Amino acid sequence: MPLFWRVFLANAAILLAGIVVLALTPLRVSTHATTPEIIDLLAGLALTIVVNWLILRPLFRPLERLADRMEGADVLRGGQRVPTDSTGEVGALEHAFNTMMERLETERREAGARALNTQEEERQRIARGLHDEVGQTMTGVLLLLKRLANGATPEQHAALSEAQAAVKTSLEDVRRTAQELRPEVLDLLGLASALTNLARTFSDRTGIPVRRQLATQLPRLDPKVELVLYRVAQEGLTNAARHSGATEVTLGLEHDAHSVVLQVIDNGRGLDGSGPEGGGLRGIRERALIVGGAVAIKPSPTGGAEIRLQVPVAAAS
Repeated sequence: MPLFWRVFLANAAILLAGIVVLALTPLRVSTHATTPEIIDLLAGLALTIVVNWLILRPLFRPLERLADRMEGADVLRGGQRVPTDSTGEVGALEHAFNTMMERLETERREAGARALNTQEEERQRIARGLHDEVGQTMTGVLLLLKRLANGATPEQHAALSEAQAAVKTSLEDVRRTAQELRPEVLDLLGLASALTNLARTFSDRTGIPVRRQLATQLPRLDPKVELVLYRVAQEGLTNAARHSGATEVTLGLEHDAHSVVLQVIDNGRGLDGSGPEGGGLRGIRERALIVGGAVAIKPSPTGGAEIRLQVPVAAAS
């Protein structure tokens, strides 16, 4: 039965019951109501209100639940559905909301996958340019400085040595940037080796030790899934260095028969839930959505933050 008719008939039944009570019982109201009559009227009013609440509350509770879920809906968090146990228009609204969320998640997943492919292609192009063009040019400059230093005076030799050191530092920075843009070790040696290299490079650059707990015998993963796991680990380590003030980070990778799980745990200041999530954390959620994974960003047992990404093996294979 439509919601309108249910509400209408419920109120009509209450009014009809009131009329029947007045017609068939000794209750009367005179021109100048007496105290007993006023008490009877107030009792009837209270009874009518209570009956209205008891009848209408179950009808509108699903609407309130749906409104709360719609207000906090976020396609990046995934799985936000409402039970479809109501009837009539409310049940149709619940079903329409779930269908809408499924469609939005699918569209966001497809759009995110296209954006991810485009982004990674651009990263690869820039990394290749840095490695092949800038890196080779700087290597040529370094060789030229070495040749000039062979026949230079002591004063010139000192200046040329300083220039060589500066070029070497810049060359290492270029190589590191190219590696961060497109980790070749991921394509050549696999995810575990790439994460090991990422952790080692992170510790050398920031001075923050990374405790690695990486499973080596992983199920066969889709290259896109491996890249998402790598980027989430990279973003987690970056957040630990920039925002948490951590003195130690744990990087974990494990699997079972059903899923592969990545964890980045720090002992820093923890999460500040007073404001919206930053772009880095939103990016992690979007990448998880692309590969059909579930991500949890929460306080860690050590007082810092924990990023946990779980990807089903069925999606990874």
